Amino acid sequence: MATLAETVTDVTDDRLAARNALVLAAAQALAGGNNTVIVATGGIVGTMLAPDPALATVPISFMAVGMWIGTLPVGILAKAFGRRFALQTGTIFGALSGLIACAAVLSGSFALFLVGTLCAGLYAAAHQSYRFAAADTASAHFRPRAIAWVLAGGVFAGVIGPQLVILTKDAWPAYLFAGTYLAQSACAVIAGAVLMLLRLPKPAAVRAFAEGRPLAEVVRQPRFIVAVACGLASYTLMNLMMTAAPLAMVMCNHSVGDAALGLQWHVIGMYAPSFFTGTLIMRFGVRTVMATGLLLIAGAASIGLLGLALWNFWLALALLGVGWNLSFIGATTLITECHGPRERNKVQAFNDFLVFGSMAFGSFLSGLLLT
Repeated sequence: MATLAETVTDVTDDRLAARNALVLAAAQALAGGNNTVIVATGGIVGTMLAPDPALATVPISFMAVGMWIGTLPVGILAKAFGRRFALQTGTIFGALSGLIACAAVLSGSFALFLVGTLCAGLYAAAHQSYRFAAADTASAHFRPRAIAWVLAGGVFAGVIGPQLVILTKDAWPAYLFAGTYLAQSACAVIAGAVLMLLRLPKPAAVRAFAEGRPLAEVVRQPRFIVAVACGLASYTLMNLMMTAAPLAMVMCNHSVGDAALGLQWHVIGMYAPSFFTGTLIMRFGVRTVMATGLLLIAGAASIGLLGLALWNFWLALALLGVGWNLSFIGATTLITECHGPRERNKVQAFNDFLVFGSMAFGSFLSGLLLT
């Protein structure tokens, strides 16, 4: 039984954790629009700029690669200089992403556009770790809710990103989406300002990234294997469908606006359940929630196979998002049970390295399947 002192400490810690989770949720709402903008526009701009139609979705795949290669550096920076420094480094790449993508559209350069989307991926690697930052100051009991609250900020990202596309796609006449990419940069800068409100512990000194148990010992844990397998499956399958969907909708004679709205419902589906996913995990257990999420992803695939009508796309994308939310938050929660405080940066970074590496593979495969 916990002592009175321990109970008071947990309450105090969770007040700080709740505050940090709300700050990170607000930053996630702005930063998450980065992914939505690239996914909604990358395939269309790729079609206009790529030398071969088969390369149309490569810009989105480059974002996935950026997420993959950015995960380990984010963990190393967080270990050495603190979580805030790592997150704000990502903000710099977020601002650069929109500026470079805008320049690519103005100059008609496919190669430059790939650099812009790669920077978007590096930014995504940083803001994907917001969920782990929320867990840093949370008690074990509050941790699932803290993670879910941060991902709940993605609900607003699901609105902000598509609306940026719809409202700014023709802001610069003759240069489709150039204004959108400038607005994307502005969102990254505002997200960086919000992150200044975080209250996270500073590292006492620069410490070795390999501190704690050997990584090989950690990854042999059955629950680590289950968590990574679920994260791999949910993110790879989600990205496989999401990458091709906007371009596929346009190819099936649906409008750019319809494609953006379809992606909006997908992103809302990804993050809206976060308001209660943490509660579900505490009520039914993390493994039950993960399994339910994977079943919903399979259901989304079945709906997508039924036809090419607009409702097929929209419903499949929305259900895909809900399934991803349940499985991914569950997997993230399970990962936090696999490490101690000294090991968390390297274990979390290695988990994301595996998950986002599989996502990058799924993204390239998506382009081949669409072609």
